[in-house]
Amino acid sequence: MTFYQNPKSIKAFDAKFEAQKIAFAPVAFQVARCLLKFNILAYIDKAKGENCSRSDIASQCNISEYAAGVLLDMGLSMGLLWLKDEQYQLDKIGDFMLNDEMAKINLNFIHDVCYQGLYDLDASLLEGKAKGLKVFGDWETIYPTLSELPLEAKKSWFEFDHFYSDFAFEALLPLIFQHQPKTIVDIGGNTGKWALACTGFDNKVKVTIMDLPGQLRVALANAKTQGVADRVSGFECNLLDENTPFYSGGDLYWMSQFLDCFSEQEILTILKNTAANMRPDSELCILETYWDRQPFEAGAYCVNATSLYFTAMANGNSRMYHSKDMLKLISKAGLFVDQDIDNIGLGHTLLRCKLKP
Repeated sequence: MTFYQNPKSIKAFDAKFEAQKIAFAPVAFQVARCLLKFNILAYIDKAKGENCSRSDIASQCNISEYAAGVLLDMGLSMGLLWLKDEQYQLDKIGDFMLNDEMAKINLNFIHDVCYQGLYDLDASLLEGKAKGLKVFGDWETIYPTLSELPLEAKKSWFEFDHFYSDFAFEALLPLIFQHQPKTIVDIGGNTGKWALACTGFDNKVKVTIMDLPGQLRVALANAKTQGVADRVSGFECNLLDENTPFYSGGDLYWMSQFLDCFSEQEILTILKNTAANMRPDSELCILETYWDRQPFEAGAYCVNATSLYFTAMANGNSRMYHSKDMLKLISKAGLFVDQDIDNIGLGHTLLRCKLKP
């Protein structure tokens, strides 16, 4: 990772323009969303430069010429569109905005889950609490109440969460099963997608999901639907409680996109509890996206932006971590990293940990 180790090479005029883009960023975000919602980008893409005047677009997309005009003009300024002989055409950025699944999932997540709550980012930073979460309910953290989120917010939250983890599954499963674990303990298993992937990969493995009651109900129902209820079980716990019951003696403990949901002190507590319940030959596998391990600047940008979701909406005190910070916590918990693998899926890192001798 070298892209943040030197100042940007940019002219003063261009830097000033970039500053204005930041100042108007919420406007640009909502314009992009409306261009997608009203199918304007899709229509322009399909039309290929024909019948793409402002009045054509207004008529075909069932909006007024005024609405089409303000959106199209800003679309030009954002580089989503370009204009030839009064006919609008999709530019390369607009093409990615329309067709790139990651861009759409990120946009929906920010709009449906984060946008309103980010107004209170300053208060969240000062108080160390997710002050933006009040837009959904009077809750301390988002995790126990995911099932209570409004339908669109819940859909966008799970699509965001699963999109990044699912990309890594194909590469991860052979790595996880290279020592042929018979019992896997999925800590923070959520809807059970990883547990189901494991049972599909190995027809003998048994998976225990440790999570909150609401998440376990969903995960176990999914296991039943998939016909593997005999190999997927639940272990109810609250990992923020130092005295919570903990599954003991598993072959492999698994944490995927999980530890970023906690503060450093909470992570240390969880790792110590895990280490205390591991056998001498057990393994702990941690999958995370560390911002310093991203192969491209775009990845680091997205990961660092996601940290502010945790600040304003999730709990107020967690984030996407620098890998060195996580490695220090792993060592403090009495564990060492036996294997460290970068660039899995969309910028994930797998840390395979064992108990210190």
